[in-house]
Parts: sequence; structure tokens; C-alpha cells
Amino acid sequence: MGEDLDRAYSVGGMASVDVAANRKARKWSRKELLGRVLWGLAHPLFAWSPRPLWGWRRRLLRWFGANVGREVHVHPGVRITIPWNLSIGDAAGIGDRAILYALGAIKIGRRATISQGAYLCAGTHDYRDPAMPLLKSPVTIGDDAWVCTDAFIGPGVSIGELAIVGARAVVIKDVPKAVIVAGNPACIVKDRKFDGESNPRTNPDT
Repeated sequence: MGEDLDRAYSVGGMASVDVAANRKARKWSRKELLGRVLWGLAHPLFAWSPRPLWGWRRRLLRWFGANVGREVHVHPGVRITIPWNLSIGDAAGIGDRAILYALGAIKIGRRATISQGAYLCAGTHDYRDPAMPLLKSPVTIGDDAWVCTDAFIGPGVSIGELAIVGARAVVIKDVPKAVIVAGNPACIVKDRKFDGESNPRTNPDT
């Protein structure tokens, strides 16, 4: 995490502008605070709903401002901090016990899979300021990507489409399209290939 914040402080980088803006910004409006209270009160309607009621959970998330596509499957055991910061594309799946720590925006692409216990963390603290102000750094998961069981995706990280993040991997840097990463910190172990096809990352037709 420290390496990413070091990069965020790079001179002239867009991320450094974001850090400065975060330092000055009011962290939560009254409307947001009220929304969080209401979501907390409504959360049992989500968490205690029977597993097959996918439509009910989609509807409840939309009522709280989430952008949820068609045929999205969010398990009742998923923990979502702020639903209105969440966008989920068509046919995506979020497994049981996954944590979507959406202090900042979390965008999950079409047909993406977030497996059991995975942690998407769209929030951190500015450790170079003694007050440790909150930074709401977005997380993006590309179309057809797969974040495997218990993997951690750090703040400000983007996972490319068709990429796979291995089980219990810790990802603190962007992951390119159509690769498989694993480990702590995660690194590329191989390209993702399909039967009879070249790797989409290197295919000039894609």
C-alpha cells in the first residue's frame, strides 16, 4: 500500500491531485451519513433474504442508489459499505462473504466474478499526514475478470478485462488484460489463453 501512495505523491501525477483534493474535501455530507444509517437499518432485509432471491437483492441495492445490471447474482452474505458507490455490470456474480468496501467507487464489469471472501477496498488513509485523512480511491474490475477466493484488491487498483486474480492474492498495482496473477504482492504468472485461440492481450484483432 505504501508503494502505491508513494506513486500517488509523484510530481505532476493525476493521483497527487486526488490526494490534495481528498485532504480538502469534507468526507461525508449529511445526506451520505443519513443514507448510511438507513442502509444499516435496511441491511437485514438483504442479509437475511433467501439465497435464490437474486432479484430482491438487486432491487434493494438499486433503491439505495447502486447501478446494478441484469441477471446480477449478489449472495446474501456479501457486505457492502455504501451501495450508491457501487456499479455492477450485467450477469456479474458476487460470492458469499465478499466485502465491497465502497468508500469510493467500485465498478464491477459485465460477467465478472468476485468469489467468496474476496475484499475490494476502495478506501485508505493518507499516512503522510499525521491526521491520517481518508482517501476514497476507486476500484475497477474489468469485464469477464475473475477475482478468486479471499483475494484482496487494494485502493486505486484496476483489474483488466479477462484477467484472473488467484486465491488469496494481494493486488496493489493495476493488472493488465487477460493475465493471471497470484501471490503477495501479486505478480503475473501466465497469460490467460483459451482453447484454439491466442491470448487476447496479444491478439492484434482485439
